[in-house]
Amino acid sequence: MKQTLEAAVRFWHVEAVAPSLKDNTADIDRLKRELLPLLGEQDLIVPYSRVVHVAEKFRQFGFKGIAVLHDLPHGLELVDFLESMPSVAAGLALDLGTTHLEASLVNLLTGEILSEGHCPNPQIRHGADILARIQFADKQDGLQQLKEDVVGAINSLAGRLSAEVSLTADSIWAISVSGNTTMSHFFLGLTPYHICREPYIPQVNTMDPCPAPEIGLQLHPAAKVWVLPSSGSYFGGDLISGIVASGLDQAEEVNMLIDVGTNAEVILGNRDWLIACAGAAGPALEGGVARMGMRAGPGAIEHVEIDPETGKLTYTTIDNAAPKGICGSGIIDLVAGLYLSEMIDIRGKFRPAAMGERLVTVGDERAFIVATADEADGEDPVLLSQVDLDALMRSKAAMYAILTTLVNQVGVEFEQLARIHVAGAFGRHIAPQQAIVLGMLPDLPLDTYKPVGNSSKAGAEQFLLHRDFRKRCDDVVQRITYIELNVNQEFMIRFSGSRFIPHTDHTLFPSVPFFGNTD
Repeated sequence: MKQTLEAAVRFWHVEAVAPSLKDNTADIDRLKRELLPLLGEQDLIVPYSRVVHVAEKFRQFGFKGIAVLHDLPHGLELVDFLESMPSVAAGLALDLGTTHLEASLVNLLTGEILSEGHCPNPQIRHGADILARIQFADKQDGLQQLKEDVVGAINSLAGRLSAEVSLTADSIWAISVSGNTTMSHFFLGLTPYHICREPYIPQVNTMDPCPAPEIGLQLHPAAKVWVLPSSGSYFGGDLISGIVASGLDQAEEVNMLIDVGTNAEVILGNRDWLIACAGAAGPALEGGVARMGMRAGPGAIEHVEIDPETGKLTYTTIDNAAPKGICGSGIIDLVAGLYLSEMIDIRGKFRPAAMGERLVTVGDERAFIVATADEADGEDPVLLSQVDLDALMRSKAAMYAILTTLVNQVGVEFEQLARIHVAGAFGRHIAPQQAIVLGMLPDLPLDTYKPVGNSSKAGAEQFLLHRDFRKRCDDVVQRITYIELNVNQEFMIRFSGSRFIPHTDHTLFPSVPFFGNTD
């Protein structure tokens, strides 16, 4: 017997005595008789849909080989019997995002990441945001279309990632799905109708593992679907996943996790307590506010520098491609640079006298040229308009207001935080110093901030590989306290105070120059 991980799918070597006139035990009963002493006190069942297949393979291989079992919350399910131990047993870990799906193919025997990839979420054709999709789900066949769209995308992604390592999608034994509560409902074909209506109750928070074919997934016929548990309508499995993946739930000191996507979601706490909230600060940071905004990808301007003395602007794009837009980290760099070079004032308003030829008028509004049409290979220039800038100012104010409201709820000062984990593309690309300049993040030593990448996907990977991780996710669901900001008066007051660069109270940001200029 050899086990390397406590994965969601287990592989056990079995060698049984062949039937005889003196031992006429039935095939499935014989197999269970050999397995049960190895499994301790865990319950073992064989699903009806797999009885014939398992019995035939057990006999075909001479009553010895590898039993394949799903390690489920209620016990073990015996679903297959192999002649020998495979070198690769694939599982798919999926971050089910509102705009994109990101996935890893993992080897359940070793924990190795076999391949990774992403694709747009095709549901976006029914609505760019969650609320629009909830409304679409109310229409005839709307919910079914949303489910079919995302299941089709997952099947395509699974096939592509499998092919990259010379496997087929029907060799994937399990899939873990980490997404917000509404996205999980769409995937499962559950109505999200009550999620956005008081008292905001989803149909399920903790979904039992279910057979992949029942969802429509084209994986192994016996594959199981694990949907990471949610903690409520606005606190989904993606955040539970991030908490455990970052180790926030086991930290001795107080830590914070910031995950910026469609919304900004923030969790504060340690191994003894956890408190969380969410707010609409995300779209400006993943390309949803600026008209030239885009998600981080080839051609996106990801970093910008402006010399405060000369006003000279330089930038870099992802993959060094010709610029075609600007992603969240680039917008933050740009606006911080505009402020430090005094091209915008503390209100985030353009100062025309300081901006020179880069300030143009398009239609009836002013815009700042980030990249010219020539630089963009003759395509449209990349611009930041005053309207875009105003939207960013609201988003950055919301972000800081969310953070300050949360720490104030438990009487913690920013300086007491041992670590701030910053997740997602926001964490991968952002320069914390520039976000501090804007007053988006608190003015703390830069080594306080730790980028953790896609913590939702990382958690989904660990969920497949470790029983302890699965248990910790369930524990976090029970421990976490959620604050509703929509009815929080303190949040609104703090939001108003944060709509200046870096803040109305500039003593909160001692490292940021304060110009006090308004035109």
